[in-house]
Amino acid sequence: MPEYTLVSERDMTIADFNAYDILGVDTEFMREKTFFAQLCLVQLATPEEIFCVDPLADFEMSSFWKEISNKTWVVHSARQDIEVVHQSAERMPRTLFDTQIAAGLLGYAPQLGYAGMVNELFGVEIAKLHTRADWTRRPLSEALLQYAAEDVEYLLPAHDVLAELLDRKGRLSWAQQDSASLLDPALYRVDPLRAIDRLKGARNLRGRSRTAATKLAGWRESEALRTNRPRQWILRDSTLLKLATSLPSSVGDLAGIDQLPPRLVRRAGDDLLALIADSAGDDSDYRPPAPSDEQHKILLKSMQSTVAECADDLGVAPEIVASKKELSAAILFGARDSRVFSGWRKKQIGERLLQLL
Repeated sequence: MPEYTLVSERDMTIADFNAYDILGVDTEFMREKTFFAQLCLVQLATPEEIFCVDPLADFEMSSFWKEISNKTWVVHSARQDIEVVHQSAERMPRTLFDTQIAAGLLGYAPQLGYAGMVNELFGVEIAKLHTRADWTRRPLSEALLQYAAEDVEYLLPAHDVLAELLDRKGRLSWAQQDSASLLDPALYRVDPLRAIDRLKGARNLRGRSRTAATKLAGWRESEALRTNRPRQWILRDSTLLKLATSLPSSVGDLAGIDQLPPRLVRRAGDDLLALIADSAGDDSDYRPPAPSDEQHKILLKSMQSTVAECADDLGVAPEIVASKKELSAAILFGARDSRVFSGWRKKQIGERLLQLL
């Protein structure tokens, strides 16, 4: 079991991290009952020590975040960790090395978990026994802290091994580019005006129903932000779509909609009706995406074949090179701003795909 230091004192100092430019980083958080994830623990690994920093303890964290954000972080499957830190501390690392991304570029499974990576690289078995733990409870048990420490124990050694292998293949810059893409603040920005984009089933709505869905989704996002509650606790997707398609005009109409809680009707029924009524005077030029015709299907198949050929030459999974979703967006929406047409992928595959398009 790794040895660690639990940092939870009011007078925490940051001197322990000053000597290092690179840190292994992981977080533990809870988000089942809130809109924003609650950061509960930050694990840091230096070449000599492991620290478990308790952000729920009674001490000031701004100096800590300032110090460690000026370093390179090694994180496995970093997106959620970066999101939680960005939302909690409004900080990001100077640079990022995502070991899951790096492993994928060497031919390992695209979604290889931390325990799987450690086993592949070092032949060490890590038991994932506390994946459903309540990290808000204090004091944290010894078993939980040991589990948390294990999650950073092998990050720096993995970085060294993966970086060397990538460098031999001329792909170290590829991992650096893909990791850096996770440091774009736009990925984690919450914008009620764009809430419709995450509403499953809304893309095929048209006319007034689309406008109503846009307004209702924006209202739900604002309510979730204001109350710090999950979106689905405010209003379920299926119920929101039912409101947008049935367009109720009275409290009685609202009461007749399945799964619309009476408490919500009492509290916000007038607001919902006002949003729906406003949709009548808002002409949207939105057009649902055209269904794929035979020509599109043939083109997609050809692009997927080209990607598979490239992936085989590189010895990686096709989705590392380009996903089906990215290819479909390029065909149906003319999207040219995805990763497929920039960075290292532009030369490896993007230019060939543009010729097909």
